[in-house]
Formats: sequence, C-alpha cells, structure tokens
Amino acid sequence: MGEGTIEDLRERTRGSVYAAGDDGYDEARKVYNAMHDKRPRVVVSCENAGDVMAAVKFAAGNGLELAVRGGSHSVPGFGTVDDGVVVDLSRMRQVRVDPYTRTARAGGGATWGDFNAATHAFGLATTGGIISTTGVGGLTLGGGIGYLARGLGLSCDNLISADVVTADGRFLIASEKENDDLFWALRGGGGNFGVVTALEFRLEPVDTIYGGPMLFEMSDAAAVLAGFRDLIKDAPEQLGGFPAFQLAPPLPFIPEDRHGDPFALIVGCWAGSPDQGEQQIAQFREFAPVVAEHVGPMPYPALNAAFDGLVPAGLQHYWKANFVTELTDDAIQAHLEHAPGLPAVNSTVHIYPINGACHRVAADATAFAYRDANFATVIAGMWPDPATNDAGIEWVRNYYDAVAPHSESGGYVNFMADDDQGRVADNYKGNYDRLVEVKRKYDPDNLFHLNQNIVP
Repeated sequence: MGEGTIEDLRERTRGSVYAAGDDGYDEARKVYNAMHDKRPRVVVSCENAGDVMAAVKFAAGNGLELAVRGGSHSVPGFGTVDDGVVVDLSRMRQVRVDPYTRTARAGGGATWGDFNAATHAFGLATTGGIISTTGVGGLTLGGGIGYLARGLGLSCDNLISADVVTADGRFLIASEKENDDLFWALRGGGGNFGVVTALEFRLEPVDTIYGGPMLFEMSDAAAVLAGFRDLIKDAPEQLGGFPAFQLAPPLPFIPEDRHGDPFALIVGCWAGSPDQGEQQIAQFREFAPVVAEHVGPMPYPALNAAFDGLVPAGLQHYWKANFVTELTDDAIQAHLEHAPGLPAVNSTVHIYPINGACHRVAADATAFAYRDANFATVIAGMWPDPATNDAGIEWVRNYYDAVAPHSESGGYVNFMADDDQGRVADNYKGNYDRLVEVKRKYDPDNLFHLNQNIVP
C-alpha cells in the first residue's frame, strides 16, 4: 500500500483510528442519516490538522475513496463510504471568541450549538442554521442560510478565513489575502476543494431575540404564505424566520387534541431592538387566526436549538430543494396540494427568505450564485421507520415535481439529495466554470468527490 498500513496511520495520528473489528468501530462509523449504513475501511477521528493531513495522504496514496465528516448532518450520507477512509472532525469542536475584534474561530467539527454557546457569552452571533446540531463547516461551505441571513447575510458572507487541507496533503490558509481563489470557491462550493479544519467568522451584536413558532390552520395556509411573501419583501432586515408546514408535535402549548394534525407555521425571529420585537412579530397574526404559539423574548441560541428534538440522529432522511425568485400564487397552490401529506412529525417543509443582506453580495463575489433568489425551499422528508422509506421518498419527489415548475433550476447544495448530481451546474449558474477551474487547481484527481460534485 503506497502510504503504509493502517498501523502506520495510527502512528502518524494523535486521534483515534478505527478499523473493522476494533472496539468503537461501529459507533465511529455511524452517521446522522440512518439510511446510510456503510462500512469504511478506516475512520480517523482527528484531533488536529496534522491528523487530517495524514488521513488525506493515506487515502490518496492508497487509492481509497475519502469521505469527510464534520457535524455529520449530510443528508446524502457523504460523511461515510464503504471500504474507504472517513476523516471525522467531530473532536475538533473548539470555538475561540475575540470580543474585541468581534471574531470567532471554530474547529472543523464544531456545531452551531458549540458556536452559539461560545459567542452568546459576549452577546455576539453570526448567521447559523436552524438546528443547533448542524455542523458549522458544512453549513458554511454550502452557503449558510439561517434566521439572521436577511440582516447579516449568509454564513459564508461572514467568513474571514479558513484552514484547509488539500488533496495533496498540504495545509493552506484561504482568505481574501491568501489563496483567494480557493477562498472564493469555499464560500458556497461545498466540500469539493479540501478538508476545512478551522473557520474564522466576523460577529455582530445579537443577544436576546423575539420570536418563536405560530401555528395556523391548513385552510388558512394560502393566506399565511402570501402574507409572509408580501411582508418580508420590504420588512426591516432584522426580521427573519420562515413559513413552514409541520405535523403538530406533542408540545404543551399546542392543544392535545390537535397533536399530529398538519399545520402551516411561521417561525419568527426579530433580532433588532428588543422593544420592537412584539410589534414586529405581531404582524404575522394579521394573516389568519393563530391556533397556537410559543412566542416571546429568548436568547438567540434557544431559538437555534428549538427544533433539535424533532430531528435526533438516527432518522431516515430524503430531501429536495429549489431556489425561488417569486413565490407565486400558483407555487403556493402546489405547496397546498402536497404539504398535508407530511409522512411523519419529523418531516417538514421550510421556505427561507434570502433577500435583504444576501442580495447585497454580487452573484460572482462568492460561489453562492443565487443572489437574486428571494427564497430557498427545502422539502425535508424525515421519519424513524426504514420500512416507510419508499412512501416517504415518493412524497418528497412528488412534492418536488409539483413546485419545480414554479422554481429556479438550481437549489441550495446543503439541501440536495444523493441523486441530485445532475443539478450541480444549475446550482452554481454562471459561477460553475470558474469553480471547475479552481477544482482542477486544488483537486485535479477529484479525491473530494463525495459531495455535490464539481468534476474537474
């Protein structure tokens, strides 16, 4: 074997190396989406960039496939591979905050829960995801849509620099000043260009927000979606959140006899002046009568973690996604045809607004190209029982087929399924050819192909 044996790899790493038969191997190979049950030849649980370099060289030198796992939320299961090498960053979760420069540096395995806990101590934040167990690295590399995006831009818009291990095992720093072509590609281009072992972000003052979920009858869903569409177009950029569809979970603020019923939701997040929060969120109540709500002031990390309980590790996942320039009345009707069939309480549909600050970044300034889109839609099929996979997947696909004619050809790469490889060029529009050039420079042999792959 060109780069030595697994025993040699163990000697070159400070972290743990798990091979089949080792104690801890079965736990080490698990990923968030239980639909993907693979058996890697080796899982390298890295503690530092040196471990990552050793693992990458081992995979490349031995002609093995390489999977990279950060927060482990990859719905297509890109964080694992049969008979290959898994670079597991989950031990690299440290977050260091500099409150004076308003920056934070996060390890490649940090989650948004880790990040928010560290930054909130100083009353600071940047745009993160919707679930706190999502990885910082994976979300950011795909763009980074979240509650604060209308005011602060995408996660990738707030990235200052990244530490990267490339396909040849080199360690590089990517920023506006160093390897700027790589830095451009990392901001939306996904995991195509290397293993990102650390990320540095700019932060803004965000402490207590005002918001939470409001539930509306499905019969009022058209009015709710149209109302949100019209309001968010010119709303203050501190107003975030999204409309959604959800089966009511068994929560105390929801009438018990309505648990399990389908509802339209708005999850609001006002991140501006606290004394304006109640007034801003109250606008959503004008769309239709509210059946139940859990709205009020809360620490920003509490909202970011509010839905974690619905999506624990070990569910079955199958998702589809599109960017939407205009949420037309016809598009809303397509949603209403399929949303009531949500297959489980874990499943959901979210329609994220990505205007405001997201639109002030040029389409070619980062790899994230859809700066003219107003919404990013995800049809997130999630359920616990693998016996219902066929039915759940069919629901997602039928739903997607119905809304696709009212959407753009491309979608948000973080929400794509493993059968969406044919859409990669559409996901990047005019930026695709430039991404191919960067790929050829940093990964000419396509070692990093377990992703929404940009082929060199």
